[in-house]
Amino acid sequence: MASELLVASLIPFYQRSASRALPLAYAATVALFVWICVQFYVPGKGFTYLVMFGGNMSERYIPALKAINYYQEPDSTGYDAQYYAQIAMRPWLSNRALGAAVDSLPYRARRILFCWTAYGLAGGDPAWALHIYAVQNIVCWFLLAAVLLYWFPPTLWGNFFRWFGVMFSFGLCFSVRGSLVDGPSLLLIAVGMILAERGRSWWAAGVLGLAGLGKETNIIAGATFAPANARDRRGWLRAIAQGLMVVAPLVVWMVILKLWLGNGGDAGARNFSLPLVGYFNKWVETWAVFKTDDAGSIGLWSAMMLVALTAQCLFFVLRPRWSEAWWRAGIGYAVLLVVLGDAVWEGYPGAASRVLLPMTLAFNILVPRGRSWWLLLLLGNLTVFFSSDTLKPPGRESFRLEGPRALRMVEATGRTVEAVFSEQEWYLPERSRFDYWRWSRGASEVVLRNPHPFPIQADIAFDLKSSDDRNVIVRAAGADGNILWKGETVRTLRGVVLNGVRLPPGDTVWRFDTDKAAQFPSNGDPRKVTFSLRNLEIRVVGKAPELSPIPVKK
Repeated sequence: MASELLVASLIPFYQRSASRALPLAYAATVALFVWICVQFYVPGKGFTYLVMFGGNMSERYIPALKAINYYQEPDSTGYDAQYYAQIAMRPWLSNRALGAAVDSLPYRARRILFCWTAYGLAGGDPAWALHIYAVQNIVCWFLLAAVLLYWFPPTLWGNFFRWFGVMFSFGLCFSVRGSLVDGPSLLLIAVGMILAERGRSWWAAGVLGLAGLGKETNIIAGATFAPANARDRRGWLRAIAQGLMVVAPLVVWMVILKLWLGNGGDAGARNFSLPLVGYFNKWVETWAVFKTDDAGSIGLWSAMMLVALTAQCLFFVLRPRWSEAWWRAGIGYAVLLVVLGDAVWEGYPGAASRVLLPMTLAFNILVPRGRSWWLLLLLGNLTVFFSSDTLKPPGRESFRLEGPRALRMVEATGRTVEAVFSEQEWYLPERSRFDYWRWSRGASEVVLRNPHPFPIQADIAFDLKSSDDRNVIVRAAGADGNILWKGETVRTLRGVVLNGVRLPPGDTVWRFDTDKAAQFPSNGDPRKVTFSLRNLEIRVVGKAPELSPIPVKK
């Protein structure tokens, strides 16, 4: 009795605490996303880092893109958004330069909607269209966060978990990271479903029809218009009419593209396969990664993605609820999962999680409340545990400098102690939330530059990491070639600390040698690499004593 009274007395306190904490949790999540997005901004290039332009493709880009300053990834073929962004800049599909720049213009132009919105909002200015296209996903993320409060209001922690599971799912995060069409598409589907639930089914059909111009698979959400009572003949007639309204814009546009541009070739042919063939091939691919010595997190994250999508799919298959609109929409995407081809599944961790975003949303809306469903809810949202991996900001720093200001820099000139990397020997800097690094192309040098007219003493620390077993030797360049450090570096970090390093005025060159040639890592990175130099820190501790002159024998 006493324990029951204690629990009863604590319930109002818990409810008051939850009522205050829940809105803060939602607000903190939005603030976190703002903080992440700010780091994607590159001075002079805006948010074009998100588009993932590939340096190996730059010769093919349209003149309007070559004429402006944008971010491109060196030694990369880029990703899908580089094609849509160029269409947004010059949406005249008969343009020869555009046809040469896009891998398959008839195929890419099917998803014209968000190219049109960027071009329209830019008033036809190509440069502005590029920058608007780059941030459309960010804007849609915020709008979707607000729209989903319709189903996940800040009244229960369970609602917050479901809302967070959608907003930080890998599929949605990767859509933001790659300026892809999946995030904006999910926003339109969510708006259409709200209209349908409020009895505005014709308006909903119009929104979903518009969404079909953003991505073909968006029309699957039109299954929601099927009558709740499968025997309702009048309802079926209305559903057929609304279904035609959903598919009509896409069909008309595809006919126009066929007449205008001709056949798109075999682009997209590998997007579909016989039932479950692509799905099981992905499991085989993931298992093969696990059997290698350097599986790392790639295999684990791919497996977690597969488990999450499998849990969502089985929920719809094994718990039929025809009368529920979201179930009718969700089962359509569960069927889509079954026929997705290798092109959607392959790679790390694959495009399936963003293609099936509507199923993820439907899953989080429909999983019943209650403790007995928490395990299923957790399994279906496993991708939130590695989604942050895809939101890595662009690297800007290669080293950090610590120590007294007077020793770190020359006040008169503003020059500082620094580490200088050659772009011919090192790839561009990269970073995660907590680390920064550069990958080496092979034997490489780092120049430690002391701008002072006197020698300084510094403690220098760094980490080494590689994707294979290899030996690394760090030596002072020059006639003597003194070895500063040597050892084996593997997939785990090897920390190196060199205390009391003497840096004379001018340049001190360190050479990093390795016993193996550059190789392609197992995570799908298209670059040949040897090892990465990570978290380089130069801590200036004082002036170095002058070296005693060597006595000359007479």
